[in-house]
Amino acid sequence: MFQAGRREIAANSGSCLFDCENRSHALRKAERLTPLIHLIAALCLLIGSEKLSSAAESTALPNIVLIMADDMGYECVEANGGTSYKTPRLNELAKSGMRFTHCYSQPICTPSRVELMTGLYNQRNYIRFGVLDPKQITFAQILKKAGYKTCIAGKWQLEGGLEGPHHFGFDEYCLWQLARIPTLTTVPSRYPNPGLEINGKIVDFHDGSYGPDIVSDFLCDFIRRNRKGPFLAYYPMILPHWPFEPTPDSQDWDPRSPGAGHSQKHPHYFVDMVAYTDKMVGKIVDQLDELGIRENTVLIFICDNGTATTVTSRMGHRVIKGGKGLTTEAGMHVPMIVSWPGTIRRATVCDDLVDFTDFLPTLVSLAKTTIPADLSPDGQSFLPQLLGKKAIPRRWIYCWYARNGGPKGAEFVQNKKWKLYRDNRIYNIGNDRLEQKNLADSWNTLPETDKSQLEMLRHALAKYDGTRRLLPEPYPENRPKKRKIRKRQIRKLQQGSPAPSTSN
Repeated sequence: MFQAGRREIAANSGSCLFDCENRSHALRKAERLTPLIHLIAALCLLIGSEKLSSAAESTALPNIVLIMADDMGYECVEANGGTSYKTPRLNELAKSGMRFTHCYSQPICTPSRVELMTGLYNQRNYIRFGVLDPKQITFAQILKKAGYKTCIAGKWQLEGGLEGPHHFGFDEYCLWQLARIPTLTTVPSRYPNPGLEINGKIVDFHDGSYGPDIVSDFLCDFIRRNRKGPFLAYYPMILPHWPFEPTPDSQDWDPRSPGAGHSQKHPHYFVDMVAYTDKMVGKIVDQLDELGIRENTVLIFICDNGTATTVTSRMGHRVIKGGKGLTTEAGMHVPMIVSWPGTIRRATVCDDLVDFTDFLPTLVSLAKTTIPADLSPDGQSFLPQLLGKKAIPRRWIYCWYARNGGPKGAEFVQNKKWKLYRDNRIYNIGNDRLEQKNLADSWNTLPETDKSQLEMLRHALAKYDGTRRLLPEPYPENRPKKRKIRKRQIRKLQQGSPAPSTSN
């Protein structure tokens, strides 16, 4: 190339009738300029390539993996200060991204799942335990319309039959407790030799397989097949919900076990189950790393409610009794970690309030799409916090909770320090996590700054006056028969016969 350039310069020089000396000078000049020309050309190509790459990255939609553990409170993660369990993969996840210190779920699973998937507080669309109203709009439906491939694997417990997950926006599924309703039939094991529903088929395993392994393998396969993205992988985990029993990593694991039913008799196994939860999170992270898509994937880890009440844990010298089903910190304060390498700053901590209504608008923002006009979610996106941009943090969160639905429920608003219930109970949850001292009668003795916060909470609670909306039962054939059972018991008692046991 250099020789060709030199001949070109020489030819041009000859056309100008240079003499020999001038020609020699021109050749020497060409020898000096040609490498520089080549360098400039190479730099132009490199800069152009980088601009194209940057443009591609700015328009690419990130993959989203949302993992939600089952019955695992804030105190169960070492990165949060927990000292009862080993969670090395969750610790690594926190180091690679952002850990939130004030994330709040609902007190139990179905209310949390409904709120998470729809972005609405329960007073607007909650019907009863174990059901999601089929008329609701979910984040999966929105993202699917935006071009995402969607998958759910793990625990369902929202009814709707074998077509339910498809109806709510999921292309593929591998789930426990979808088609087999507890009020109608015996629910199979979720752990050893599980009974699952997989893409429209009921599949029972009798080969010593472990439920969490099967559903996580399914999710990893979905990620592999859709690695070019964008995809949404929603993983509402089966673990570490009771029954408390050995995992494949426990010394007394028995692959022939039919499962422990509904037993909470052995909470010491909870340690092994949390460890296996952590292992499953690591499995998903490793799959993303292996495929080289980790930096284009937002991975979110949360939990659906507090730890079971039969489990006691520690955070250093503090003893934390599980509070599942309660509206206290132990029942609703859950872990939250978000990792997005190269985008979220490493090892950051966010103290802003977050609740489960915030996830739908955040996922919509990540997908660079819009919320449907007929949906008005209660939450706000926390994407600005993830990106390190200026954000307007929540001043409070709201909760309406009734396990079995109905017109009335526990209702309150709170910030990081104060909690105000609809019945005017007031607690300083910064100092009184168990809500043992009602300060309603101490209003006049509170500092003005605290009074100001409580007045703000009163105004916030007033926004929800009269907003409870009762929706019709979508699956009357599946409704629990408890009321009829009670009537039979009453008749037998009146007749002097012993009442049948309803314990399980």
